[in-house]
Amino acid sequence: RVTLLELIMAKVSEKNPVTSEEMNVFMRHADFLAGCFQEKREAVLKLTSAAGAEDEEALVTIRLLDVLCEMTSNNGQLEHLQALPGFLETAIDTLRLTHLAGKQAVNIFTATHAMTGQEEISHPAVGFKSHLIRLIGNLCYKNKENQDKV
Repeated sequence: RVTLLELIMAKVSEKNPVTSEEMNVFMRHADFLAGCFQEKREAVLKLTSAAGAEDEEALVTIRLLDVLCEMTSNNGQLEHLQALPGFLETAIDTLRLTHLAGKQAVNIFTATHAMTGQEEISHPAVGFKSHLIRLIGNLCYKNKENQDKV
């Protein structure tokens, strides 16, 4: 699943113009991926409790967030994702829960807390909070209704 998401990420981040048919496919995929993220978001929070655990569901959820961030960076898909019911609220709730989880245990979600000495950052959840913030910012871009919700 992670490899499939990486392939989708490569296709979404291409700078080539897309046809209307391809845009329709992207929008259907965006709906599906947003739904998957909404269902699986708690998997990443479980990483704080299990020391060193590399849960496959959590890795998939992290890649889902990366793909959704990239999709919301594209104006064609942005408006569609901004209008998805409950998607912005899910992202905000996930950020709130991630912040609380980081305060209660070792904060694996931010790079400043993940580094110890000269050790290289290797945990897959590092940057998760910043990607959530990017997603929330993208969903609020030029959208007064979503800005008011935040």
